[in-house]
Amino acid sequence: MPFLIFTAVIFLAYSNGANDNFKGVATLFGSGTTDYKKAINWATITTLLGSVASIFLASSLVKNFSGKGLVPDSLIASPSFAIAVALGAAVTVFLATRIGMPISTTHGLVGALTGAGLIAVGSQFNFGKLGGTFFLPLILSPLIAAVASMFLYFVFASARKKSGITKESCACVVQEQKVYAFGDKTAIAENSIAIKIGTVNQCVEQYNGTIVGISAQKILDAFHFISAGAVSFARGVNDTPKMVGLLLLITALDVHIGAGAVAVAIVIGGLLNAKKVGETMSKKITTMNHGQGFTANLVTALLVSTASVNGLPVSTTHVSVGSLFGIGTITKKANTKVISEIFLSWLLTLPVAAIISALIYLLLTKINF
Repeated sequence: MPFLIFTAVIFLAYSNGANDNFKGVATLFGSGTTDYKKAINWATITTLLGSVASIFLASSLVKNFSGKGLVPDSLIASPSFAIAVALGAAVTVFLATRIGMPISTTHGLVGALTGAGLIAVGSQFNFGKLGGTFFLPLILSPLIAAVASMFLYFVFASARKKSGITKESCACVVQEQKVYAFGDKTAIAENSIAIKIGTVNQCVEQYNGTIVGISAQKILDAFHFISAGAVSFARGVNDTPKMVGLLLLITALDVHIGAGAVAVAIVIGGLLNAKKVGETMSKKITTMNHGQGFTANLVTALLVSTASVNGLPVSTTHVSVGSLFGIGTITKKANTKVISEIFLSWLLTLPVAAIISALIYLLLTKINF
């Protein structure tokens, strides 16, 4: 029994890493500050540090996501309930990862707790705590992130202009080939040279100027890496306890060992399966330059860190996407189609996780597990 609970939670942690690990460094990759490999390695290191620190910084989240207060203590002590919650959330997050949708593990867990809890205890389920402790932070956090990123964008842009730092763009010299068709055959004309405005990948916008004698671009890149690491660290602090809470039922398992196992599974999931969601977060929500990416990351890091130490179960996904949406709104480069698809996936996360966890709980109780 303990082995099945442990396996279900580790699967959830793996799915969480695959869907969430790259979100903290998405702006590093999206703005062209670094490549995918360096970005995911930085995310891995800082997320792992956050996971380790979570046991000391976010103990209240462990209690919240064990189900305490939502359902009677007798149900929390049920292995069937813990397995149903872990698998319901894990399957939901894993399926979203496969199609490249950045959803919230927090939302998945809340949905799974609700689905299994309603089936198990019905009217004894604490809807008051569900709304105040879980729903309110999840709904408000992306809105706050969007507004905060827009505000900081204006502040930083004004400060940059006043300090005399300018943005530099460039034109790219590219080689072209013209292809002429002759019936079923084709012939390629000789190469020609053309000048075009570069894309983000071809020609990254740079900041020209110095601060106390140091290149403004180098300072910005350094702070961008720090902010990305801060987001990943905050995510590790915020997400690890939510999964460790489900391991409390295994009384023979030390909480520190459980947290370590969850941290390792998160890291492996990110290294093996983060790229699809990473592409969505980095390239499809909005295009961005270095400064815009840094602003979005700073907002995300501050909000998620503050929520973690205060025991508020916000979603790093919701905050990060909200920050990027705010930047994209200001720059008028937001991809509304992709954002609409992400919002739809968020709406579906809770009911899908609830249905899956409810079905698993019914199955387990039917076979007297």
